[in-house]
Amino acid sequence: MSASRVFVGRLAGMILLGADGESVGRVRDVVVSIRPSGARALGLVGEVAGKRRIFVPMLRIASVDPKEVTMNTSSVNLRPFRSRAGEVAAIDDLMGSRVHVEDPEFPQLSGRAVEIVDVELERTRTRDWEVRRVAVVTRGRLGRPSAPSVVPLDSVRGLSASGAAPVDADAELIAEFEDMRSPDVAQQLHDLSQERRVRIAREMDDERLADVLAELPDDEQTEILDDLSIERAADVLEEMDPDDAADLLGELSDERADVLLELMDPEDSEPVRRLMRFTPETVGALMTPEPIVLLPQATVAEALAHARNPELPLSLSSLIFVVRPPQATPTGKYLGCVHLQKLLREPPSALVGGILDPDLPALGVDDSEETAARYFATYNLVCGPVLDDDGHLLGAVGVDDLLDHLLPEDWRDDDWRVHRDSQRAAAGA
Repeated sequence: MSASRVFVGRLAGMILLGADGESVGRVRDVVVSIRPSGARALGLVGEVAGKRRIFVPMLRIASVDPKEVTMNTSSVNLRPFRSRAGEVAAIDDLMGSRVHVEDPEFPQLSGRAVEIVDVELERTRTRDWEVRRVAVVTRGRLGRPSAPSVVPLDSVRGLSASGAAPVDADAELIAEFEDMRSPDVAQQLHDLSQERRVRIAREMDDERLADVLAELPDDEQTEILDDLSIERAADVLEEMDPDDAADLLGELSDERADVLLELMDPEDSEPVRRLMRFTPETVGALMTPEPIVLLPQATVAEALAHARNPELPLSLSSLIFVVRPPQATPTGKYLGCVHLQKLLREPPSALVGGILDPDLPALGVDDSEETAARYFATYNLVCGPVLDDDGHLLGAVGVDDLLDHLLPEDWRDDDWRVHRDSQRAAAGA
């Protein structure tokens, strides 16, 4: 009896028969199209003589039996199979991918990353084969899987068909981005339609996308992140500065944020978790836990080498913070800071512990954004240390991050160049 519901894992390896009952080959995979409205199987990937892989449309499948799949024709197109834009392979792409489930009937899966281990196909009255449910497992610390849970597809979050290749115009625009600064790329993306913005973001590499995301408005950050598979979203968050990642995760639901944090490398997620504990609109929520931190026996040459790091924001390279061990934040006792200009005036072999400015006041995690602004204006700084009540360095605040929060939320809607030029025109009228 032909089945109307089958798991893809059972199809793999089945004999593929023609209408005449002769073997054509074996089933190796199922090609699936994923759309916001649902997912359906487009066809099977069959392996024929010579290990050639071909595509068989689902409309040519007459029946699925316990041991074989039968077609309604005996002829097949022997052209080698190649996936097309928007298509994914159920076994090669979906199985093993990490997602999360939002379904009150499966409370044990809430807030956890789960792994897809199988995909169920169901035949409809129109002879289409739709993906209605997937089997998922959680894994313990030793990688052991739990018992599978079969959940509805519409409760699965973080699934993406991101195999689409960029159209020529998109490829040209992405090429133009190569020599542009991240804020300028963000402005270009901001001016595009939502559909094109997420399509282009999908094609950018993780590191570049992370830098650009930090420069976009909150709603555009989340729409791009929602378009990515949950595993890739976690990879992009790992590439972001911890303070930017914390801000972005703060815009998501608690459940989705927890899943992404779980998928991130612990070394990357831990500083983000710490930042997310601080009250919004305070210095603690603004700071980065990764400024330049050195021990007092480090030399001026070492300090300058850290300041030259091209991946470090210019504001953070203006001050070197000196502490007792441990050196990672939260550090040992904070001893003081050394200004970049001071480093340039000292011999390379001098120790930073001997040229400290120990008297520069520090900010606290509960200080307001206005307090931070007054601090920078008072001491003519672009970066300042943040200490806890026991004198340990927790991080640093840069004036660039402060301005992002002090400006109106829609400040990116008007390109500053256009705003400047309109003011000049008005002044000259």
